[in-house]
Amino acid sequence: MSDSDARPAHANVPEDVDLDRVWTGIATGLWRRDVRWPERTIGRLLRSPGLARALLTTPSLLVPWLLASTVVLGAGTVATAASGRPLVSLVAPAVAAAGIAYAYGPGIDPAWELSCSAAVGVRMVLLVRAFGVLAVDTVFGLAGSAASGATVGVTFGWLIPMTAVSALALATATVTRSALVGTVAGSAAWAGTVLYARTAEGRLAAVVTDSSLVVPYLVVTASCTAIVLFTTRMPKGSS
Repeated sequence: MSDSDARPAHANVPEDVDLDRVWTGIATGLWRRDVRWPERTIGRLLRSPGLARALLTTPSLLVPWLLASTVVLGAGTVATAASGRPLVSLVAPAVAAAGIAYAYGPGIDPAWELSCSAAVGVRMVLLVRAFGVLAVDTVFGLAGSAASGATVGVTFGWLIPMTAVSALALATATVTRSALVGTVAGSAAWAGTVLYARTAEGRLAAVVTDSSLVVPYLVVTASCTAIVLFTTRMPKGSS
C-alpha cells in the first residue's frame, strides 16, 4: 500500500477549507423543511411556530390516517342510510378515541423527542393536538350523520360521549405511555357502553339519545382530563 493510500481522505484539502462547516451546510439543506402556508397560518393563530409544527406532525392528523377515518365513517354513512340504524353515531366516538390516543405516544409520534425539549412544553403540545384531532373527527362525524339523514338528536347526541371516550383513551395513553393501550381502552369502554344501552333500552340509539347518560359522560370527561393534566405536569424543580 502506498503512502498516498494510507493518508486520510482530507489530507489533500486546502487548509483554508473548513470541512465541518461544509458538511453542516449540506446536512442543513437536506433536513430543512420549507414552511408552507397552512403551517404559517396556524402558527399565527396559535402565536407559536413550534405548536404549529407539532400540530401538523400529529400522527392521527396525517393524510393516511385521515383517509382511513374518512373510509370508516363513509362506510358507516352508507350503512346508516341503508339500514336506518345510527351507525355513524356509534363509529365516530371509537374513531375519535383512536385518533386522540395516537396524538400522544413515545415510539409513535415522530416528533416526540422534539416536543419534550420544546419551550412550549409537552402538556401544551398534547392539548393542542387533542383539540385538533377532536375538531377534525367532529367535522367528519357531523358530515357523515347529515349525509345519512340521521335525526337531529342522533346527529348531535354523540358529541358528548365522543368527548368522554376520547378523554378516557387519552388518559390511558398518557398513564401507560402507550397509544395502543389507550386505543384499546377507549374502544372497549365504548363497546361496553353500547352493549349496556342496547340491553337496557332495547335500541342502539339509546347510547347517544338517553339523557340519563349525559352526567356519567361529563364525569368521565372531567376525571380523565384531570388525569391527563396531572400526568403531563412539569416535574418539580424544572423551569
